[in-house]
Amino acid sequence: MAISLQEQLLKAGLVKEKQLKKSNSEKRKQTRQQLHSKEGVVDQNKEAALQALAEKAERDRALAREQNKAAETKAIAAQIRQIITMNRQPKNNGDVVYNFVDDKKIKSLHVDKLTLEHLSLGLLAIVKLDGKYEIVPQAAALKIQLRDPSFVIVCNEQQKSADGTTEDDPYADFKVPDDLMW
Repeated sequence: MAISLQEQLLKAGLVKEKQLKKSNSEKRKQTRQQLHSKEGVVDQNKEAALQALAEKAERDRALAREQNKAAETKAIAAQIRQIITMNRQPKNNGDVVYNFVDDKKIKSLHVDKLTLEHLSLGLLAIVKLDGKYEIVPQAAALKIQLRDPSFVIVCNEQQKSADGTTEDDPYADFKVPDDLMW
């Protein structure tokens, strides 16, 4: 049977018995500490794993919020596109030029006289879709404005017409006589 290195060193006289005992006791202390520290290491590993899971869950929630926000933005853009395409007025390229401001630049749109009058009265509005300007009714423009105001370029408030009545005035058919004698 082979003898251990410690015994060989002791026989050779390179170490003393006291040094061997000290070395053995330190070795035992280290193994005990490692056993006790393994429990600490295990606890630290559990804490690190739990913390990593919590961080991953937070990252997943943040990513889900971003994806939901992107999906919501995309859905709103699709709704706006649908409202504009369903309600846009046919382009008639009239002889009257209607000037308006878009992004601090003056733009112009050729319309006929009736469309110009409706734009100025607030019955029609101008919206922007894919870099092109479309004319839609005021109700559609208000729906678009609720979803994203950046699409609506011109939406005048509905004003009274030349005779002092609005288009929706229920008493428009009843004229007030101006030749009453008191």
